[in-house]
Amino acid sequence: MIYSILLLITGLGLLLGGGSVLVRGSSSLAKNLGISPLVIGLTVVAFGTSAPELTVTMLAALKGNSDISFGNIIGSNIANIGLVLACAAIIKPLKIESSVITREIPMMLLASVAAVIMGYDTFFRNAGEMYDRSDGLLLLLFFCVFIYYTISGVLNRKSTDLFVVQAREKGEHFIVPVRWRSIGIDLSLTLAGLALLITGGKISVDSAIKLAQLFRVPEVIIGLTIIAVGTSLPELITSVIAAWRGEAELAVGNVVGSNIFNLLFITGLGASIKPIAIPSSGHTDLFMMLFLAVILLPLSISNQRRIIRLEGIFLLGLYAGYTLWRTLHSS
Repeated sequence: MIYSILLLITGLGLLLGGGSVLVRGSSSLAKNLGISPLVIGLTVVAFGTSAPELTVTMLAALKGNSDISFGNIIGSNIANIGLVLACAAIIKPLKIESSVITREIPMMLLASVAAVIMGYDTFFRNAGEMYDRSDGLLLLLFFCVFIYYTISGVLNRKSTDLFVVQAREKGEHFIVPVRWRSIGIDLSLTLAGLALLITGGKISVDSAIKLAQLFRVPEVIIGLTIIAVGTSLPELITSVIAAWRGEAELAVGNVVGSNIFNLLFITGLGASIKPIAIPSSGHTDLFMMLFLAVILLPLSISNQRRIIRLEGIFLLGLYAGYTLWRTLHSS
């Protein structure tokens, strides 16, 4: 058991390290090819920070362990709001920018509703309940619309827009200094990051399956808890540090953007390659994810567009209670 736990920790560490190396290498490579830091921040960095979730989802689905894929995606979205945002808000109240309320949160709600509806194939299409290839392609289409709308909207705004400034700073932060940068080095970093991701993903999935067998719990529970929290660590660390430094207004945008990527891009790509079956108890998780997405909107609008500490405690208690209940009542 201890060996499996150590393997899982090692796998998650390789996933997080590989994602960071991949982002730095691909960001510098994009810069070397003449792409602006703004576009890099909006695309390359955003894709790269979701690489751990993507890797685990794809490898688990290809191995036929779709319960881990499902648990990782939905669990990450639940953890992002119930754990990541909650911890950041407890440290310091989170100020919500208007662009997040008018653009990102509504898109997250739309993606969450779409995920729930697509999960009811028995009701709507008299078919087995899963995210099949048609669902995946539709989610990817939504994702392309979101990316186009976001980039075109951001590029047409003034450079003082917080969303623009944040995206540009992300792009500049992950670019290797010019004196060290060359296409060969950038490409090597990118390939090394991919290798770490694949290795870490395989170790994480294999050890998660072993732990599920040892503790006699469904694989979806391991995906919802340990794997989901592990792959959400970049968002947790980023949001907590931002709140600690007085940059709490960035935390909500990071979390909401991550949830959109998880549902539209990762689920869409994974289901397009191989259908992701929904566990028998998975609809409970889908509705919990939707519930958290729904209540985030009034929480963001109230208290002068801030998520205060009391609301952070409420979200954390909700997450802890649901996780405990879900684990104890797993079958």
